[in-house]
Amino acid sequence: MGNLITSTHRAVHSNSAPLATAVTDSLAVTKEQNTHQALGNFLRARRESLDPARLGLPRTGRRRTPGLRREDVAALADIGITWYTKLEQGRPIKVSARALAAITQALQCTDTETAHVFALAGMSSTPSIAEKPGCEKVSPVGQLILDQLHPIPALMQNARFDILGYNQAFQRLMNVDLTDIPKSDRNCIYLAMTHPVWRASMSNCQDAIPRMVAQFRAAMGEHLHDSLWEKQLQRFMNTSSEFRDAWQRYEVRSVENQVKQFHHPQAGILNLQLTNWWSAPKNGDRLMIYVPVDEESKNRLELLTDLCE
Repeated sequence: MGNLITSTHRAVHSNSAPLATAVTDSLAVTKEQNTHQALGNFLRARRESLDPARLGLPRTGRRRTPGLRREDVAALADIGITWYTKLEQGRPIKVSARALAAITQALQCTDTETAHVFALAGMSSTPSIAEKPGCEKVSPVGQLILDQLHPIPALMQNARFDILGYNQAFQRLMNVDLTDIPKSDRNCIYLAMTHPVWRASMSNCQDAIPRMVAQFRAAMGEHLHDSLWEKQLQRFMNTSSEFRDAWQRYEVRSVENQVKQFHHPQAGILNLQLTNWWSAPKNGDRLMIYVPVDEESKNRLELLTDLCE
């Protein structure tokens, strides 16, 4: 009897090992499936929360679902619609950090949301901004806002001081036709260092450039080892001793609302209040609006508008 019990115990014990392994493997598969599904659910919820008009997408046809369509996301992220559909459905497909970064950018994810997406995808860290597609031009909605602000000078600028968009009033203020300037040169720091007319429009250029350099350094601290920022920095360093001298001071400053003074050869001195408005998410792109702070500047801005029309 004892031998029978012992044999039975051994049989059960020997059979339990593969069973336990099977259960463990099953739980691992289930956990992985749940993670894929959680990622897909988050992407879908985020997609449906976005307003197509806010992103400058045309309203073509009747939308059966709220927010963006999958094809909208695929187009914005420059990925395949079939592949993205599988990802959103929770299918176990391979995804690269670059593709995931493009998707989070298209879905206007915040840094926290982006980190959550990468965690669900099983990636320990998010890629640098260099791996993300950059916004090098203003959206149609953004340009509409700029145009509607006329005759108040306004521009859209990214964290590297690249000019993404502007209105006619801003061009008149700076006395420069930006359409004549290559897009690669449309940068407020670069133009302040290299363009004589632009520089002459800034009444306090000697103070303004070190301030912008300090702001650039502060912003670059959040983009270490980013090739876009490194190339921009190198270009500034190669272009101007004024920039090199300011860079060696190791000063950092935040972007601030402030009164700035401009000089126009016909309208004269204008004192304008610069107000910064950041887009959401906080990716560094900001709307910069210049409003007269006194009656004399208001009259001169009106004169400037009349002179150029």
